Amino acid sequence: MSGSPDEEKLEELRQKKMEQLQEQAEGQQGSEAQEAAQQQAEAQKKALLRQHLTDDARKRLNTVKMSKPQFGEQVERQVVTLARSGRIQGKIDDGKMKQLLQELKPDSKSFDIKRR
Repeated sequence: MSGSPDEEKLEELRQKKMEQLQEQAEGQQGSEAQEAAQQQAEAQKKALLRQHLTDDARKRLNTVKMSKPQFGEQVERQVVTLARSGRIQGKIDDGKMKQLLQELKPDSKSFDIKRR
């Protein structure tokens, strides 16, 4: 009685479980590859920043990133874009970094409060 209905159901369940495990393993491999690519891109970005920024400019950028992470990322992307396009001659020093930050700074809204 090797072809009983219970054994067939059991075999079918085993097959489904194996397929699920294989899909799960493939998904993990895909996410690991994506994570590795993201880490490599981050390493390249840091190398470019190290190459094109002086120590003072890097410190200023890190300070900005700590206080305003999204704005800091925007500035980093801008510097990397400028570096890759070849529009940076020499290194960006602290003064040039201040100027770049001023240019990229979002317009601040001013509020006038009048007391009566």
